[in-house]
Amino acid sequence: MHLDPLAILTAFGLIFLAELPDKTMFASLAMGTRMRPLYVWFGTSSAFIVHVAIAVGAGGLIGLLPDWIVKLVSAVLFAFGAFMLLRSGSGDDDEDEEIKTVTGFWPVYSTAFMAVFISEWGDLTQITTANLAASNGAWSTAIGSAIALMSVSALALLAGRFIAKRVPLKTVQRIGGLCMLGLAIWSVVEIFTS
Repeated sequence: MHLDPLAILTAFGLIFLAELPDKTMFASLAMGTRMRPLYVWFGTSSAFIVHVAIAVGAGGLIGLLPDWIVKLVSAVLFAFGAFMLLRSGSGDDDEDEEIKTVTGFWPVYSTAFMAVFISEWGDLTQITTANLAASNGAWSTAIGSAIALMSVSALALLAGRFIAKRVPLKTVQRIGGLCMLGLAIWSVVEIFTS
């Protein structure tokens, strides 16, 4: 098992920026206001780890393809991610759903786990994790992605209101989108320079 610190940091940075304005962050914030935040974090973190494992497995299969195809797939997926982040208003404002008060570890844990597990299928961060695993290594990507997802959940639970009031989420989306666009261009350049 080889761990690449740059690949871990790349996965962390991209996944963190992509997940920060995501509906899951707001779900964590909402659950944390009505449930014990630590229990919510355990539930969301468990769901994120399962999704990272699935995405890394898919990325490992992609990594069996010839190098130029992997780079082309990476470029397309990064370009898609950039498009998703850079497009204006994606309707995340209508996520104000009523959440029932839940107490006790297992009820809170299972509620948080299921909320994230169901909502993250096919999510931008899952696609990005698979893409990074194909080109940057499975373990490094898994570690960076899992830490990023768990950090965003913790951040939402501890300081979500502060971020929402002081940092416009569109700014975070644009920064993440520009990073992904840069990686898409880099991947295309690597096809022709390798």
